[in-house]
Amino acid sequence: MEDLYAGIERMVSDDVAESIKIITRAGSERIVRFAFEYVRKEKRNKLTVVHKANIMKMTDGLFLDTARKVSEEYPDIEFEERIVDNMCMQLVQKPHIYDVMVMPNLYGDIISDLCAGLVGGLGVAPSSNLGDDEMAVFEPAHGSAPKYTGLDKVDPTAQILSGYMLLKHIGQSDAAERVFKGVSKVIGEGRTVTYDLGGEAKTSEMAKAMVDAIEAG
Repeated sequence: MEDLYAGIERMVSDDVAESIKIITRAGSERIVRFAFEYVRKEKRNKLTVVHKANIMKMTDGLFLDTARKVSEEYPDIEFEERIVDNMCMQLVQKPHIYDVMVMPNLYGDIISDLCAGLVGGLGVAPSSNLGDDEMAVFEPAHGSAPKYTGLDKVDPTAQILSGYMLLKHIGQSDAAERVFKGVSKVIGEGRTVTYDLGGEAKTSEMAKAMVDAIEAG
């Protein structure tokens, strides 16, 4: 774990706290190379590296420098750079011109929620944690949301789309496409959707509608 997520903190005095930001060349190269390979595998358009190297010249500077060097190995992929605060504005104003982004952990945590908000909220945002040797975990970006336990009101889309991502990951592309089309159909129709998408359906009702759409092909 790198960036401020390394959790290296201490109280310097009763009135001063300190947190240490860790960025390594090896860790930066690993995630940037993964991002480039993802763009190529998924036939996407470009990769944007997000940073704050104009201020944090050592840590984010190392991340950006590493990204630039790795980009030289992928001349077929469009590569661009954006400062993180400007990136947030750009995503709100013209999200359609961006595709795949790579950045240190803290910026990723913040921008992923921003992007979820652009498409309907955390209720529709799946996520994955991918490691070496095909190790992977798929889950909704919103986590467990315990305050909604038993209420039958939250959007099931993120959970079902996490399954879609899992199917793609293990090579079940046909099944994954059926899941995606079924989910898209229900949301597109807008009749059986939960409150966050402007509807009145319960979790179980929306989930059933999606299952029915998936089975119908």
